[in-house]
Amino acid sequence: MRYRTLGGTGIEVSTHCLGTMMFGAVGNPDHEECARIIHAALDQGINFVDTADMYSAGESEEIVGKALKGRRDDVVLATKVHFPMGEGRNRGGNSRRWILQAVEDSLRRLDTDWIDLYQVHRPDHSTDVEETLSVLGDLVRAGKIRAFGCSTFPAEEIVEAHHVAERRALPRFRTEQPPYSLLARGVEAAVLPVARRYGMGVLTWSPLASGFLSGKYRLGGPVDLSAGRAALTPARFDPAIPGNVAKLEAVEQLVELADGIGCTLPELAVAFPVAHPAVTSVILGPRTMDQLDSLVKGAGLVLDDAALDRIDEIVPPGTNLYHPDGVWRPPALADTAQRRRAPGDRAAGQ
Repeated sequence: MRYRTLGGTGIEVSTHCLGTMMFGAVGNPDHEECARIIHAALDQGINFVDTADMYSAGESEEIVGKALKGRRDDVVLATKVHFPMGEGRNRGGNSRRWILQAVEDSLRRLDTDWIDLYQVHRPDHSTDVEETLSVLGDLVRAGKIRAFGCSTFPAEEIVEAHHVAERRALPRFRTEQPPYSLLARGVEAAVLPVARRYGMGVLTWSPLASGFLSGKYRLGGPVDLSAGRAALTPARFDPAIPGNVAKLEAVEQLVELADGIGCTLPELAVAFPVAHPAVTSVILGPRTMDQLDSLVKGAGLVLDDAALDRIDEIVPPGTNLYHPDGVWRPPALADTAQRRRAPGDRAAGQ
């Protein structure tokens, strides 16, 4: 396993990061098996573990905390804050009030005195980013976290946060965690160049594009829309929808490429983001030991220029054939009131 420095933090992390979203009720409820997967990842050289408070409503953090007993000092531990935790108001978001409570909850569940990387899971336009940066800086000074970053922020939000940090003399985001895969290359256009410009570490998620690059879904093959991710978002998987056919057509070409260079499609998928100069570490999110083994197996795979050129032909740089679940949508797109004037004010003339 190779190691890279996480942005300007001086912290060295493995180029593969163990993601734990599938540990707990949402994925694998067997705590002992999840612990074995974590230990196997550490034994194979992975020293970077990523979780979040909202994964299985905190259960993932509890699993990670128990599994790291006796090995905590050897692990760079990351978690996240933002999404609602429980019923009631003020139990989510990026406010000082919530972050101060959420970090204590995460520390308790993880059974640790500090978090190496604390990430803001999504933007929050109800909270001034200055407020968020201020409280995160206070947590660094208090020794509760070592560094902090953002996750799935658009490029303009990252730039604004750095501008505010400089203007207000506040600590800045050190990392960004965007979705990035062979089918979702949109971040290449702005997010990754902005991260490089500001010297940020980058942890990418969903290298298998929610299973599209696992080999499970093939052109002309059956798709069970009643189980797994397909049941949650059938429109993303239904082969009757033209956009999904385009994904499957690309998958067929990528399978042919993988066969030609002597690797599996998942190995190709995981090796691809590692090759980008802005990427520090790629998050692997296995649910089972077999999945971990199949993903780590390709750690030594080197994609030469010919392979990367062929990938560019199949899915052009900076384009998305696939839009990952849970990606933050700017209010300017999600809220029609921000895109449409009042009916009486829509014409150029009276």
